[in-house]
Amino acid sequence: MPSVLISGAGRGLGLEFARQYAAAGWSVIATLRDPAKGAALSSLGRAVEVHLLDVADRRQIARLAGELKGRAIDLLLCNAGIAGPRGAKFGATDYAAWEDMLRVNVMGPMAMAEAFVDHVAASTRKLIVMISSRMGSIGSNTSGGSFDYRSSKAALNAITKSLAIDLAGSGIAVIAVHPGWVKTDMGGSGATLSADDSVGRLRALIERQGLAESGRFYNYDGAELPW
Repeated sequence: MPSVLISGAGRGLGLEFARQYAAAGWSVIATLRDPAKGAALSSLGRAVEVHLLDVADRRQIARLAGELKGRAIDLLLCNAGIAGPRGAKFGATDYAAWEDMLRVNVMGPMAMAEAFVDHVAASTRKLIVMISSRMGSIGSNTSGGSFDYRSSKAALNAITKSLAIDLAGSGIAVIAVHPGWVKTDMGGSGATLSADDSVGRLRALIERQGLAESGRFYNYDGAELPW
């Protein structure tokens, strides 16, 4: 039975990933920051193992890695992320909020990769997937703004590319994906994709990934995106 570790699985895309992978027969290790939001995960049944984890807290990450020592993880899915204040404009930057975003969106996935690399290396599929955003693509930026969120996802993309190079010798593939504009708490009600549709397409894309595709940035529909 393949296994997946999903960060930020208490709601939105992370919860939907947990639901779909559990339904597909995977062993699911799901993490969430707020225990009050764990009811939806618990309702998915015994195939889903739930742990409390704040990816901005490296001690918590190290502790969970220790608890899972010796267990192979086929897919490390770094999904946890925050969008920060909406509508922030040049000249009115909330630097404290930006720092929080960098801790969660950039340093969090990096710490997860470092902590769980041996678990992934011990698996059959050996794959790390970073949930990024098209807004992190410098080549696709034609509208400006959103300095905080764009920079956090651009940094995550840079980490993805370097990890793909550094971990190739261990047989581990690393990719970044854009889930589309999804109807979640983060995406809002005006989004064009349901979580079910986005995750279904991403799972099909993830299934096709290996070392030959490592270091790439994909849209949810499989199209490759510019860095």
